[in-house]
Amino acid sequence: MIIEAARLAGSNLLLPASRSVLFKSLGLTILLLIGLWFGLGEIFAVVAMPWLDAFLPGLPDWAGWAGTLAAIIAGIGLALVLALFIAPVTAVMAGLFLDEIAEVIETRDYPGETPGRAMPLGQSVKQSLGFLLVVGLGNIVALLLLLVPGINIAAFFLVNGYLLGREYFEFAAMRFMSPADAKRLRSRNSTTIFFAGLIIAAFLSVPLLNLLTPMFAAGMMVHLHKMVAAKATNLSKI
Repeated sequence: MIIEAARLAGSNLLLPASRSVLFKSLGLTILLLIGLWFGLGEIFAVVAMPWLDAFLPGLPDWAGWAGTLAAIIAGIGLALVLALFIAPVTAVMAGLFLDEIAEVIETRDYPGETPGRAMPLGQSVKQSLGFLLVVGLGNIVALLLLLVPGINIAAFFLVNGYLLGREYFEFAAMRFMSPADAKRLRSRNSTTIFFAGLIIAAFLSVPLLNLLTPMFAAGMMVHLHKMVAAKATNLSKI
């Protein structure tokens, strides 16, 4: 189920019906990352530059060292910030576009089945903020664990595999059931969903390709939910 769901999600990225959502998701993700870049630069200019001027007095201004140093440190800082926040950024995008992605997939791949219901705006915002908080805190923990020998990179995959798998699956499931029922379904299939989350974490770790994570992850979990729900239904008939 996991490999098939990933294959279907990957093929969905380039289909004409998905392009509108793809461009919106990609565009907003890039804009958000650009905002982080400028925000980091402003924070550096306000907080760090006065400290550097006091710590290293008398350095030649004519060489433009301050601007160059600011650009270098800001660039390094941005790389670290993006490594930490790319997963929460996908959480925000998921909350905004999962219903649109799901509708495209359900219409094309499951035409004979009852379509899911888009979450009410208030519930969607609440769910997105909760997703953002959980994934953000999880990645702070993962970043700290990167300093621990023998754990480091594995921590990124384990934390994001669990959190992204859990949250994206529940997003997809709640189009068809209550939040409590979605959690129970996820709990009964926790191993399958965790390994599916590891695939999303691997996708997330690839530079540039990770900008498409919201589309890929949402599509994968829509398919996986359909497969898991169908399996549960068949078992109940036995």
